[in-house]
Amino acid sequence: MIKYIVRYGAMRILGVFTYPEHTTLPHGQHVIVRTTRGQEIGTVLCQATPEIIAEIKGEWIEDRVIRPMTEADKTEQQQIQTGEKDEFIRCRNIIRKMEIAMDLVRVEHVFGGERIIVYYVAEGRVDFRELVKVLAAEFQTRVEMRQIGVRDETKLLADFGDCGKEVCCNWYLTEMPPVSMKMAKLQKATLDPTKISGRCGRLKCCLRYEYDHYVETQKELPPINCHVNTEEGEGKVVAQEILARKVIVEINDRGRKMFCPKSLQILSYDPPDKLRNEVNDVTEGTTEEE
Repeated sequence: MIKYIVRYGAMRILGVFTYPEHTTLPHGQHVIVRTTRGQEIGTVLCQATPEIIAEIKGEWIEDRVIRPMTEADKTEQQQIQTGEKDEFIRCRNIIRKMEIAMDLVRVEHVFGGERIIVYYVAEGRVDFRELVKVLAAEFQTRVEMRQIGVRDETKLLADFGDCGKEVCCNWYLTEMPPVSMKMAKLQKATLDPTKISGRCGRLKCCLRYEYDHYVETQKELPPINCHVNTEEGEGKVVAQEILARKVIVEINDRGRKMFCPKSLQILSYDPPDKLRNEVNDVTEGTTEEE
């Protein structure tokens, strides 16, 4: 038996599935799989070798591939997708009638019909016990409520990003990486929120991709405010050009020039006031957690 990594569901969940037949399943093959939610349609990504599993993070399930997707399955899936639009409208009307403080994002009808997953956004916790009873009676199946955040909402609804490609969260990301403004500053990206924010309104995930490389390269460069000796005299490092692996040095009466770190001799280092205060706080034992 061969194990495969299969992606399934509206949230593009990954799982390891065993296929008992000797026929190899190619990349992109649509299959019917058994999951904890019932029978679902999935897409084969690759064979599940130990090396690949170790590289991909996230929660895994292990089950089996029932069969490759047939023409009858495709017809049934089209009917389900058409029915999801009607189920969404009916669910939204019920939520409005019951005056529940939530925004409906999507209704996912599992292929096997075992359940319907309702994805919604809300500011706080919502008591949906009565809603579940009404929806279960309306759709005559099990109903699962799933509260999500704005980034997951984008994963469900968005299509393309500013780069012209599919948004990363809806394409291949298995988990949302933490992204901070510090990453944008280090990479000297524009700090205009409208240009570094994704479809979700948060900082773009792609700011995280090269950040580790920037951090490692920055360690090889003399820090800002470092006094150095150059071939043209003494000066102070005022900026770092991380990708070029060079620093800009301000030399007295000669302006600013760019140098390679290997050509510089470090004389002393005066940390910026903010960093100096942090060092003093640590020394005095009065550091406060942010």
